[in-house]
Amino acid sequence: MSVPGESSHFIMAPEIRMRELNMLKIEERNPRNAAVMMLFYPIETKMHIVLILRPNYEGVHSGQIALPGGKAETFDLNFTETALRETQEEVGVVMSSVSILKSLTRVYIPPSNFWVHPFLGFTEKRPEFVLQKEEVAKVIEVPLSELLNDTNVTSQMLSTSYATNIEVPSFSLEGYTVWGATAMMLSELKMFLNMSMEQ
Repeated sequence: MSVPGESSHFIMAPEIRMRELNMLKIEERNPRNAAVMMLFYPIETKMHIVLILRPNYEGVHSGQIALPGGKAETFDLNFTETALRETQEEVGVVMSSVSILKSLTRVYIPPSNFWVHPFLGFTEKRPEFVLQKEEVAKVIEVPLSELLNDTNVTSQMLSTSYATNIEVPSFSLEGYTVWGATAMMLSELKMFLNMSMEQ
């Protein structure tokens, strides 16, 4: 089944961000590539997805909620391997334990000049998470039912890398506000799952 694509990202993108993206000639900026993992696994009878809380540091993604992942290295065979490798490095999920189910639509992140390639993966049991302390402050385990619940879609007044005090669409998940590129990717995942269940 095909994925929803960029239109699903726009649901969780502020208007000012969309205007900025429309004006950018992205390829002229010579963006780097990164990959992230949307990892599904069961806890008892409920399917979950793992998010991470970035530590506070001097950088554009300080203290944000993210998906496990990171930049592509020259030794990675492809972006799938980047997502698997980074997930193992950041949260200790052994690469060989993950089945890749699907690739979703890449998202461009202007502040850090990255194309981010998301992958949907699955492990048959809950991983034993081991955190890379420099990159991950906390693992956040979100029931898929929470992501699919429309009442958890909200908006917040936030100051971002590109604007001060603007209204930003977001998810409220496990007591955390998830916005930006992570919310855009989760929006596509949510739409894809809803489409899958309708078939």
